[in-house]
Amino acid sequence: MDDPYLNDLRGEFNSYSNQLKKLKKKILKTNSTEDQSKIIKQIDSIAKKMENNQKQSVKVTKSRLKERKKKSRK
Repeated sequence: MDDPYLNDLRGEFNSYSNQLKKLKKKILKTNSTEDQSKIIKQIDSIAKKMENNQKQSVKVTKSRLKERKKKSRK
C-alpha cells in the first residue's frame, strides 16, 4: 500500500532502528556503568517510540483498508 503517511511512519521506524544500532555499539564499547545506564534509558525511550509507531501504523492500515472496501462496494 503506497500511502504518504504510512511511508512517513516507516521512515521514522527505520530511523529509530538505526539509532538503536548505534546505541548498541556505544553500549558495548563503554565500561562506565553510568554511561551504560544512560544508554539503556535511551534504548527504552526509542523502543517505546517504535512501539507507538507500530500501533499507529496498524491503525492507519486498518483504516485505509476499510476505506478501500467502502470505495469498492460503491
